Amino acid sequence: MYWVSWALLLFSLFAFVDSAIRRDDAYRAADKQTKAFWLIILGLAAAVNFFMGILDFLPIIGLIATIVYIVDVRPALRQVSGGGRRWPRGRGSSSDGPYGPFNGR
Repeated sequence: MYWVSWALLLFSLFAFVDSAIRRDDAYRAADKQTKAFWLIILGLAAAVNFFMGILDFLPIIGLIATIVYIVDVRPALRQVSGGGRRWPRGRGSSSDGPYGPFNGR
């Protein structure tokens, strides 16, 4: 359980740092809650994970909030701010294969 607690703490800290580096106007453009809201929620989730055990009720609520941010809010923010893949492979067309465009033959 010790390692699970540390993993949840690192997961919530990652979500907190990720929400802190996103621009404030991206939250409005993605039609999500404000940046301050997510910073407070994810900061509380990290603090609760740090001070309480995993078997308590509040860390589970913090985990749910962190999962919501990672699964729903973060992809919307990345789409709005143009933060897709950062390596060259992600810049091609949707019909591109690993060796170039797919012609359908």
